[in-house]
Amino acid sequence: MSELKTKTAKTLKWNTIDRVATQVLYGLSGIVLADLLSKQDFGLVGVLAVFQAFAILFVDSGFGSALLQKKNPDEDDYSTVFWFNLGVSVVIYAILYICAPLIASFFNAPQLTALSRVMFLTFVLTGLGIVQTNRLMKQMDVKQIAIADLFALSVSACLGIALACAGFGAWAIVWQSVALAALKSGWLWMTGNWIPKPVFSRKSLMDIRNIGISVFISQFFNTLFLNIYPFIIGKWYSLSQLGSYNQADKWSKMGSASLSQILTSSFVPLLARVQDDIATFHRYMQRIDRFTALLAFPGLALLAACGGSIFHFLFGIKWDEAIPLFQILCIRGIGTVFISLYSNFMMALGHGRQIVVVEIVKDISTVAALFATVFTMNLEIIVWGQLAATVATWIVAGIIASHTTRYSLWQLACDMLPFVGATVAGCCAIYFLPALHGEISQILNITSLLQLCLQLIVGGSVVVAVLALLRVPELKEASDILKKRIAH
Repeated sequence: MSELKTKTAKTLKWNTIDRVATQVLYGLSGIVLADLLSKQDFGLVGVLAVFQAFAILFVDSGFGSALLQKKNPDEDDYSTVFWFNLGVSVVIYAILYICAPLIASFFNAPQLTALSRVMFLTFVLTGLGIVQTNRLMKQMDVKQIAIADLFALSVSACLGIALACAGFGAWAIVWQSVALAALKSGWLWMTGNWIPKPVFSRKSLMDIRNIGISVFISQFFNTLFLNIYPFIIGKWYSLSQLGSYNQADKWSKMGSASLSQILTSSFVPLLARVQDDIATFHRYMQRIDRFTALLAFPGLALLAACGGSIFHFLFGIKWDEAIPLFQILCIRGIGTVFISLYSNFMMALGHGRQIVVVEIVKDISTVAALFATVFTMNLEIIVWGQLAATVATWIVAGIIASHTTRYSLWQLACDMLPFVGATVAGCCAIYFLPALHGEISQILNITSLLQLCLQLIVGGSVVVAVLALLRVPELKEASDILKKRIAH
């Protein structure tokens, strides 16, 4: 157990380093590209991202997650999944290559034909690294994954910025994406110390098919209903509005998606190892739930509260249309993180069907919200609908996870309650800070950077103070870890 804790700590450390450093690099390149490129350019790439998301989903088909959940996968399992991924990726690329002119015609954007044929190479290149990544995650050895991400993103970001400066427009983002996928997979192949055997075992696929199919169905509907928004906006609104929506969505997901990924790669392998000991499982489950609440509520809510200052500091007024969308999507991200967390709890116990049920509830809620808001022709109202659908799904997912894991729903709520209270207090402090409003701000000549710093300091201090008054143990644990790291 001591060795397991050590591995978990190292895994969490490297996953955190990976996600923080990756998001910093991704953010810096995103800031530069947002300044150099037009909303139309981002809209074009946003259309292609819809098809790319589905292609990557089919390439993996849920078997990558199934390998993570399986207690002791062997070489035949890994090799079989690798060859499956490779075969599917080649077939899908060929289909999309042929269909590229139809995609361009549907969105009335002829340039999409050439753009898509290059952009879609990314899912083939990504598919080559799926098993390499999952092997390292299963071994709870994610250092090389972190290094691969940092290396690939650094080089591809420089390439994208150089092309944007040279006037390549949307091509800058396309080639950046292709380079990112190629460099990451290439690094993992060079350092992963694993080569697939010439084996394709039907038995291996059958052994993991139940959880794989369940995860695939869940991810398919999740991808479908997440991407239905950019698809509809790109078709019936405008590519410029799609560019604004994608900017808001991208920057809001930098927090929520990273947090979900850290939790999945750090804790699913851990929980899978103790799946036969329900008391130990509950103990770890509680700590993970509270740790997630400590990060998700203050982090994403304070981002939303500071949304205007963040966008004005980074982009000036160019992307003002995206600010309210970003703020709503940040709050929605809290629900997304917890829905993912509850699914991970169920996945670790092998309950794939319940994950599918949660996904069906989310999809029905999303469709209902979409039909209720899409005809308003107002992007902000559409995004409010997304938030409402996520909250409804969050509640249902909590009920199902509680029943499946035999962990009290009341306890799930109590785990997050102190963090909700501290977050509300921090956001209120930001809202009522006098120096940040109207004439006072102009008189004091407060810049967007200074305003952002004041908001973060005031809001963060209030959150920490409330948690300290409540004597939340996770705050002290986080403080102790931080002190040790600084001393080290």
